Amino acid sequence: MTETGRENVPSRTRRRFPGISSRAYEHPADRSALVALRKLSGFDTVFKALSGLLPERSLRLLYLSDSVRVSDAQFAHLHDMLRDACYILDLEKVPSMYVTQDPKPNAMCIGLDEPIIVVTTGLVELLDEEEMRAVVGHEVGHALSGHSVYRTVLLFLTNLALKVAWIPLGNVTVMAIVTALREWFRKSELSADRAGLLVGQDLQASMRGLMKLAGGHHLHEMNVDAFLAQAEEYEESGDLRDSVLKILNVLPRTHPFTTVRAAELKKWAESRDFQRIMDGHYPRRSEDKDTSVTDSFRESAGHYAQTVRGSKDPLMKLVGDIAGGAGDLGGKLFEKFSGAAGGRSGRDGDGREDGGGKGTA
Repeated sequence: MTETGRENVPSRTRRRFPGISSRAYEHPADRSALVALRKLSGFDTVFKALSGLLPERSLRLLYLSDSVRVSDAQFAHLHDMLRDACYILDLEKVPSMYVTQDPKPNAMCIGLDEPIIVVTTGLVELLDEEEMRAVVGHEVGHALSGHSVYRTVLLFLTNLALKVAWIPLGNVTVMAIVTALREWFRKSELSADRAGLLVGQDLQASMRGLMKLAGGHHLHEMNVDAFLAQAEEYEESGDLRDSVLKILNVLPRTHPFTTVRAAELKKWAESRDFQRIMDGHYPRRSEDKDTSVTDSFRESAGHYAQTVRGSKDPLMKLVGDIAGGAGDLGGKLFEKFSGAAGGRSGRDGDGREDGGGKGTA
């Protein structure tokens, strides 16, 4: 694959997506939130006003002074991957990219006016070339979607929450916003995983990368099918108490659990939507201005309704039953948690053992 004036194109043939809109790969919840925000009157003005308070300039100076900027002269292989990812997703302006010393594998895309990508040495040392290509594509996907703006706001508010923790109710207010942003950001990570797959176009490499994030260097000790089976077991296992614990476990996180990410990505890779993109049928950026907020929210609502209906998680099943008129919320919750349905102590409403002490906090 070549283009006049463009060097360091992919070493193997990959499909390119000229003019692709981020709507092509965004998770329904992520997409509807972004479309709504972009349509809000005065939204850009508000963020420009906040830019004086946000630490963007400080962050840029910090990475410039205390990290290694990726270029043809430094981490050249990463620079090639970055330009490759921008070429594949047709992102005209290549973001700045830095490698920072940190043994913990991580990467992020931040910035208000211009996104910058930061990867840690732990991540660079952990992943092979194709796995790293998917990660760089993941971060370029964040940049194309405009996620860097909201990630910067999230970083700022998280730091602010620590500073105002001593103020009565002050931390509660800030943390409520942070919690909402984290919920959106977890969905945005699923979107960016899809962008990484579009860039790398190697599902196995994406799977390996996620397994390494969960289990480290010992890839020879891991198996993709067994790893995906963990995600299925995670969704299916336990009772309502475990469902609540799952929610509590994920609330402080900015990223979904790695097994869940792997399962979601594999599902999308096998979908008709992915195949249509690979065949060249996808929404263009030139059409973004005509995007309907109502249609986007309707699609998001439909996605969640389908998720609830198809979920094997006990809490999601309960929500589906209640939505379908199968019973009242209070009674079902009491029955599920107490195991008292129909007077059968130790069994849930389906007559199955409730698992004894499993799932208790």
